[in-house]
Formats: sequence, C-alpha cells, structure tokens
Amino acid sequence: MFTRHQRVIRFALLPGLILCGFAVSLVQAAAPVVYPKTQKVEQIDDYHGTKVADPYRWLEDDNSAETHQWVEAQNKVTFGLLEQIPSREKIKTRLTNLWNFERFGIPSREGGRYFYSRNDGLQNQNVLYTVTKLDGEAKVLLDPNKLSADGTTSLAGTDVTESGKHLAYGLSMAGSDWNEWKVRDIESGNDLTDHIKWVKFSGASWTKDGSGFYYSRYDEPTEATKLTGANYFHKLYYHKLGTPQSEDALIYQRQDQKDWGFGGGVTDDGRYLVINVWKGTDPNNLLFYKDLQDKNGKVIELISEFESSYDFIDSDGTVFYFQTDRDAPRKRVIAIDVTKPDRANWREVIPQAADTLNSVSLVNNKLVTSYLKDAVTAVKIYDLTGKFVRDVQFPGLGSAGGFGGKKTDRETFFSFTSYTTPSTIFRYDMETGESTVFKKPNVDFKSDDYETKQVFYKSKDGTRVPMFITAKKGLALDGNNPTYLYGYGGFNIPLTPGFSVSSAVWLEMGGVLAIPNLRGGGEYGKEWHDAGRKLNKQNVFDDFIAAAEWLIANKYTSTPKLSIGGGSNGGLLVGACMTQRPDLFGAALPAVGVLDMLRFHKFTIGHAWTSDYGSPDNPEEFKVLHGYSPLHHLKPGTSYPATMITTADHDDRVVPAHSFKFAAALQESHSGPNPVLIRIETKAGHGAGKSLTKQIEERADQWAFLVQVLKMGDVAIPSIKPEPKSGKPTS
Repeated sequence: MFTRHQRVIRFALLPGLILCGFAVSLVQAAAPVVYPKTQKVEQIDDYHGTKVADPYRWLEDDNSAETHQWVEAQNKVTFGLLEQIPSREKIKTRLTNLWNFERFGIPSREGGRYFYSRNDGLQNQNVLYTVTKLDGEAKVLLDPNKLSADGTTSLAGTDVTESGKHLAYGLSMAGSDWNEWKVRDIESGNDLTDHIKWVKFSGASWTKDGSGFYYSRYDEPTEATKLTGANYFHKLYYHKLGTPQSEDALIYQRQDQKDWGFGGGVTDDGRYLVINVWKGTDPNNLLFYKDLQDKNGKVIELISEFESSYDFIDSDGTVFYFQTDRDAPRKRVIAIDVTKPDRANWREVIPQAADTLNSVSLVNNKLVTSYLKDAVTAVKIYDLTGKFVRDVQFPGLGSAGGFGGKKTDRETFFSFTSYTTPSTIFRYDMETGESTVFKKPNVDFKSDDYETKQVFYKSKDGTRVPMFITAKKGLALDGNNPTYLYGYGGFNIPLTPGFSVSSAVWLEMGGVLAIPNLRGGGEYGKEWHDAGRKLNKQNVFDDFIAAAEWLIANKYTSTPKLSIGGGSNGGLLVGACMTQRPDLFGAALPAVGVLDMLRFHKFTIGHAWTSDYGSPDNPEEFKVLHGYSPLHHLKPGTSYPATMITTADHDDRVVPAHSFKFAAALQESHSGPNPVLIRIETKAGHGAGKSLTKQIEERADQWAFLVQVLKMGDVAIPSIKPEPKSGKPTS
C-alpha cells in the first residue's frame, strides 16, 4: 500500500492475482445436486421506508458453530462434485508443470546492494534475495516458506535503510490484511527484537539515518472482531529501532475523522515526512508534510481539501513534484515549492496529454512517465523542466512496470509482459536509453501459437469500449469456442495485458480469453472512472453485457460456451450480470465478491468503498444499490447459469459473508439442472500472498468445473514432466 515515493495505492477491492482469479462454471451434473438446507431467520430492515428481508443474516457470524457447520456441508457437496470430473487431475498436473519455471521480481538498489524476489518454480512464496553486483551470487535474505509449514505466511512489504544495514519487513498470515512488521540485520540475516503488530494498509519508511521508521496501524481488535470488525481511526506512528511498540510515538491522527487513513514516507533526501491522507477508495486525497530538520516542527497541510488526486513523486529541495488530475482528467505533472504554496505559484511541468498518465517516478534527475494508450503501456522521459528526452522502447504491445529509483541513480529496472508473453525483467540505462535483459523466464508455453487482438465495441448507450481477445492463431469463428470473459470495472484500476499461467492453460485447452476495459476503471482517466461509479455503476454492467453480446454476434462463442468471471469488485460485476441476464451466460464464477450492496459498509474496510459505490445510508444511492445488489436481485424460479462461487475464511477485505449469503439465496432461488456451488478455501484471504499450492488447487477446480459445464469434452492438455531446479538463482 505504500511506496518509497509516496505514490500510494489507496485501498481498493483488488484481488492479489487479477488474471489468475478465473471464473468458470459446471456442466449439468449426472444427477440433481442436493444442496445443504440453509436455515432462514426473520430479519427485516427498513431502508428509507423500503422493507428488505435478510433471512441469512446469521451467516455473517463467522465465529459461530452454525456457520462452521454450514461451510463444512457446502464444501462437502462442492468437492464431492469436483472430484467426479475426469479432467480435474490432468488440469492440476498441467498447471503444476507450467508454473514450474524460475521467475524474478523487479530489482531495487539501496546501500550498495540490490534486492529482488525469486521463485525457483513451485515455491509457495517468493524468496527475497540480495546481491552486491548484478552478476554476482545472490544470497537468501528472507524466505517466507520457512515461516509456516503450509506456505500461508507471505511477505507483505519491505523497506531498506539507506545504509543497506537493516530491512524492515511485513508479514501476512493466512492471507489476512493484518500485518506484523519485523527488522532484520541484512549482513547476518538475524532478526532484531523489534516487533510491530496490527498494521493495515501501510508500509514502512525509514528515516535517512536508519534510526527508526514510520508506519500506520489501527487499534488492536478483539479476537472475535479481527476478521470482520469495521476499521476506523487509522494512526501514523514512528518506531525507534530497538524499542518496544508500546513506546512508539504517535505522529498524526484525526479523532474527528474516523474514516481517514494515513501513509507516511520519508523523502529521499531525508528532510521531509510526506503524509498522504486518503478517505475510502476515492482517488481524491490530502497531502500533508513535516520538516524533519525541525524537531518541534508541526504537520503542515499542503493540500487540505479532497478536490483532486495528488500523487507525490519526489522532492528536489523545497520543490515537491506531483502527478495530479486537478484541471486535467487524464493527469499531468506539477511542481509546488512548499515555501511558496499558494496555487498561483504552482508550476505545470508536463501538461495533460491525449493518453492517460498512469504513473511517474524521478530517476537520474529525469521524470519517467508511464502512459496508457488504449490500456497499452507507453513510457516517455522528460527532464525536470518538462523537456522531452526520449521514448522507452518495448519489444511489443503490452504492459511495463517498475522504473523505480532515486534522483541520483543512473539505472532503473522494469518488467514487460503481455497476455502470451511471461514477464521479462530489463535493466534500463538512464544515460544512454539502452535496455538490456536482466532475467528472462523459460516457460513451457508456445507463445507463438497464440495472438492477442484489440477490438472496440459499443455499449448500451453507444460508448466505445476496448476489449482484448486472446486465442490460438487461426481460430474458427463458428460460435463454438469456449470463452472466458473476465472483467473488473471499478476503483480507477486499469486492466492491462499480463501473462498468467492460468490463462495459458485455458488457451492450451482451446479457450478464448476476452478482457474488456470497462468504465469505472482507470484506462481513460477520471471521466472514465466517474462514468462507472456511484449512480453510474449500471454502466459497468452494461459494458460487460455488451461485450458478451459482441462476442456472440461475431461468432467467437455462444451462450452455452460463454463463461464470465471476476474477483472482488469483479465478483460484484459477475453477480450483477448473471442476475440481470441469466439467459446470456453458460457459466459464472463470482470470486471473493461484494454481493450484498446494502451491508458491505459494515465490515472491516467496507466503509471505504462508498466513494465508488455510494452508501445505502443515502436515500438516492440506496435506490441504485438496491436495484443491482446481486443478493437482492435473485428471483425465485429462475434458471441461472452454472455457478461456482469462491471465497476464503480469512478474507478480511471482502468478508466471506457476502459469498455465504449469496450462495444460500442462489441455491434457494435457482431452478433447473445447472449446479450452483460455493467453494470455501481455508487459511487464505482476499488473494494477495495466497500460497502457490492453494492457487494451483483453486485454478484446477475452476477449470475442471468449466470443462464440465461448457461441455468441452476430453480437452488436449500438454503433459511435460518438470525439470528439477537447482535452487540457485540463474539468469
């Protein structure tokens, strides 16, 4: 949630593995499915004069014995059916084999050392390495796989002191958003006594001298409420190295603003603490700072109104650089001298362009700007006056990320990927503009056999929407291709091309992968986002439905062969579309979805999502929410697509009660032979940090479900025995 340059990704509903969270459906079972009977209670709520029944309210109590029994009974039915699918083990084997390749994260540099993550192939969690020279022999700095027997403890964040002596690192257990932070001596590999708990939606940021770091946390919850209780009153603290957490200094809080959140980061020169203030998932934020040279200095409000987004890039003396959408819906770069903060003195460095400005970093005294051109990455470099220097060249159309570093660094690193090309890591020379391969994966996937096309279609109101379609070359457009239509459409988050082992296996099985860039996302800036949120949310569903209709009209697929999927906010998308147009889809899989739009704001960080969804407490917004809420849109006696809902018992982002209640109501309302199941994972959360073992198992179940319900038959799947790995990093 926090980066060195304070380009904070404010909390949003995004699963950790967006393209791997695939949705599928099951074919008609040989015999009618007998679902567990779910108890109903008399619960009626009054929303602005509208009476709404909630008969499955009791499933919100994740600690009750009754809920545990219900989960066990549902999983027994689901796994009992999945175990009967002949292709299930074959798919699991292929996923395992294909995932067994060495892969790397983007390196960073601090204190004369490089740091990067690596996975030798089938490790549950990536391992953190350090090396003094890029071509030297790297050593293991932190291996999360050794922290739990089942691989469910994951690394949630890191920050290294400028000296390269100490590493602060966060850990997540069983996929929870709650993190614990510790400190490791990099040379010896031993942990110090420092132990920070109850951290959420925060990273750590060291002071320049390495004497301590800043972080944010909530008050300690009770055991009963830690996975479901509402998170309010975020607080920013300073932890001094070698002292207990009880002595940490409270730097900033707002007792009058319970839903504000804070991310504190120290500028590269060590002079300022920059505090990003967020409210919900709204891109609009506040920006405060504190001069660390002044021991008695107060927190100064530089941006004090939630009127635009201001992403801090870096500072140059007293000049702060920002990426902002103020007076620029597709964003621009401005400079503010904090000694002359009046808006009349603000300076535009890079004006708004035709394409959407997605991110900016300051490296080698240059501004590295990343744009989205119809959801494809284009990177341009400017000097600090805004003069264009050069374009960064990529090997094709796809997504590039990274470009981190400091003002004085002569090099940076980035990754490049597409739907058919695994992520390759490049070193980029900021002086010469030359890119060289740092690490390129060797994956048992024939990328050249497949192609990605970008098409544009019209939504219900005539809006032009882009969509990526990936399939085997020479695909016959006969309406008979099994197709997976994936979407998100929310929280200003763009969907850009990226390789996924799950999608690769789907393509190998003869499937078509279709991903539209729906309104509500960040592909085209503020206006695109606003067109798909709050009172405009139905536009997102209309865009998705129009994508399905386009695929059918152009004979890529047909209703019996069309599955839809999405996770988190994308789970809401699937739930809304399958209840609005049950006739259109052959299969649906809402994953970790927000499915009860009248009570989402009452759990954990759900109140933060009202900036995108609106609030049931607002009469006008309630009407819209109630009108599309998947839980409340189910109609008794309707034949719904074959459905498998997925959730996890440690999901404290979108609590599993959403999926529990929706599954119970769907099973009650549904008529017809299509199975409607729920798969409930244990010791897992919203998606981030999920062990590879659990990822493979879940993907295998989802693809097997889809093979069965879309009647794909005996799919041809490559079966190659994975080569043993040496356990050492290689190029």
